[in-house]
This record gives sequence, structure tokens and C-alpha cells, in this order.
Amino acid sequence: MAGTGTAHMRSEGDRVLTVDDLVVEFPAGGGQKVHAVSGISFDLLDGETLGILGESGCGKTSAGRAVMQLPPPTAGSVKLNGAELTGMSAATLREQRKKLQIILQNPVAALNPRRKVKDLVAEGPSVWGGKPDRKRVEEVLEAVGLDPATVWDRRPHELSGGQCQRVCIARALMLDPRVLICDEPVSSLDVSVQAQILNLLEETKTRYGLSMVFIAHDLAVVKNISDRIMVMYLGKICEVVPSAALAGSALHPYTRLLLESVPDSDPAAVLDGAKQENSEPPSPLNPPSGCRFRTRCPLATDQCAQEEPKLRQAADGHHVACHNVDI
Repeated sequence: MAGTGTAHMRSEGDRVLTVDDLVVEFPAGGGQKVHAVSGISFDLLDGETLGILGESGCGKTSAGRAVMQLPPPTAGSVKLNGAELTGMSAATLREQRKKLQIILQNPVAALNPRRKVKDLVAEGPSVWGGKPDRKRVEEVLEAVGLDPATVWDRRPHELSGGQCQRVCIARALMLDPRVLICDEPVSSLDVSVQAQILNLLEETKTRYGLSMVFIAHDLAVVKNISDRIMVMYLGKICEVVPSAALAGSALHPYTRLLLESVPDSDPAAVLDGAKQENSEPPSPLNPPSGCRFRTRCPLATDQCAQEEPKLRQAADGHHVACHNVDI
């Protein structure tokens, strides 16, 4: 399967979030299962942004939702500030989830169309029995670049997509989270608005002392906002690399294939003479044995079909799961 192991995990120290051997499977009828996430591990340090990169269907969104316990993972461990979330009682989990907020891909669909902005932003604290005063709501709206006087009594359909995403961010910040999971928060927005939201997330992270998990399939977006990038393929980890080293130092054939797919990408990141014999990924109902990327990999050998590669350290903070990469 593309890669396994925990060589990339850091010492306990400043870890805010620790995910160990996470498995997410969904029933598909006829006794089959969709193997969305198959035993991945990662951690998140205080103040860090971890980017999760991969093409559609690689399991990145399923992993993010499983961290939130929406729904709980099939197996594995999720620890937030040392507290094990998996298996927690519903009441205790509800309390812990205040520290772990998510921003969804479609901002318009994420907001109740019947409610006004003032109520949407105040919703979280209100659920906990303490409706915030107007000053607090206005402060958060201003922090995300919205004029309270303009948007206060508006409903989602009266806002642009970018404004709706800002409302979603403001709503998440009202509960003072430690970790913010961003599930493709800019993929449905115009390019100019994408830049505004990305800058806003960076500013918000610094102002509120957040750690972030940023999920996306856009390589440039993930590279620009992340400190560390985890590349996923068909439910497994291929490579973990510092953001600054992605273009020039990527080692895994899949990561380099992603780089090659970007127009005018760094030639150093391109596999010389690499050709995709099969551009269609395998089905998650029946993943290939061994390395899951082997059916599309130009470097595949018999060993790749028989043995699952483990993550190995290539450099400081850089780990790759491939039998045929020299380290």
C-alpha cells in the first residue's frame, strides 16, 4: 500500500494533535468496503500548518473528518492535547470538539440559509448556553475582514462566496479552537478571492495562536500555506516533506508526477522519461497489493507488488515510502 510506518512522527513535546494508524472504511454493499484511509499516522505541532495533498479520492477529506470523529474512524487513535478522542462518550467528545473546528469546502451550503450572519457567528457559544455579546461577535467579524454594520442582518444568499467563507471562519473562531481543519476551503472560490482567504487564514492563525490542517488538491495552494506537507495516494502516505523543499527535493514518483502535472513546474521535479501507462487510479474497493501506486508507477518492480514500502527518512523532516528511491 503506498506507504506505512511512523518514522516521520515527532517526539511528544509540543504536539497538539496526534493521529496513529487511522483507518476509515465505508460499506459498499455486497459485503465490499471502500478503503478510504488505510492506516495513516501524522502529528501536528503547536502553531504548525500541515498540508494534506493528493488527487480526488485519495482519502484526505475522510481523514480530516475522522479526526473530527465525523464519523469516528473504523480503527486507530486520535489524540488532541493528549486526550484520546476515539471511543470517548458523546458528552465528553462534544466538550473536546470545541477545541477542534472544521471549515468545509462549500461555504454557502455550510451555512443555514434562514439565519442571519449575527446568529450564524454566535451559534457556537449559544449552543453552550452563553450567547456572546454584540461586541465579541463584531470583533471576530472584523478579524476576518467583514464590516459588521454591512453584514449583520444579511443571510447567506445575500453574500458572495468569499464572504460566506469568512463567516464560516468567524463562526469557527468564536469557540477559541486550538486546531482548525480546513477542508479545501478555497477550491470553490475565484482565484482572486482564494488569495484573500489564504492570507486571512495565515493572519488568523498568528492572531489566535492556532494550529491548522489544510486539505487540498491544489499543489500551489498547499505549498504556500503549509509548513509541512503530507502527500496521500489511495488512502496511504507516500511522502512527508517540508513545504520549502517540495519542488526541488520531492522523491516519490507520485509526488513528482503531481509536480509534473503543473504547467511550467520546476524541471528538477520532473521524472526524466516517466510515462503514465495507466492514468486511472485503482478502485478503493480493491486496492492493489504491496504499493498502491505501483499500477501507475514508472519505477515499479516485482517487490512493489509483494511488499508494502515503509516511510524512510531522506533528510531532516523529509520521509518517503518507496522501494526504488535511493536515500
